[in-house]
Amino acid sequence: MDDRLFRNAMGTFATGVTVITTEAEGEVHGMTANAFMSVSLDPKLVVISIKENARILSKIQESKTFAVNILSDEQQEESMIFAGQIKEKRKVAFGRLSGQPVVPGALAQITCEVSAEHVEGDHTLFIGKVTDIHLEDGNPLLFYKGRYRSLAEEKEVVSK
Repeated sequence: MDDRLFRNAMGTFATGVTVITTEAEGEVHGMTANAFMSVSLDPKLVVISIKENARILSKIQESKTFAVNILSDEQQEESMIFAGQIKEKRKVAFGRLSGQPVVPGALAQITCEVSAEHVEGDHTLFIGKVTDIHLEDGNPLLFYKGRYRSLAEEKEVVSK
């Protein structure tokens, strides 16, 4: 199967956009990702998927913690910074939630302790036990078919 065909098919699944953050050796690291999902309510678990060559992989393995920051539709620039799409160096100010670095203004900041790690293909899946959550109002930043998107205004549907 062709890699492009697979990527195009996966791109038809609209996702939210997150920035995964962690802190190792006193330095904050972050990466844009859309490979995130909730796993369990009891206990509260989430999973993130990190590519084998991503710099943040070893940092999460070292710290044993990470935060998932679900971005708002006003945070496309933050997504682009952490995706490496903006090349010039920009200073990013982080907030803190339960001592972990988080992206201010994110719709949700979810801090986690790594409870399991699984290597699958060219990615490592980290299962995170949720330790804290902070929520903000707003609309999500979306990604679909390789482009950033936002929600359209809801239309009232009248059934006859």
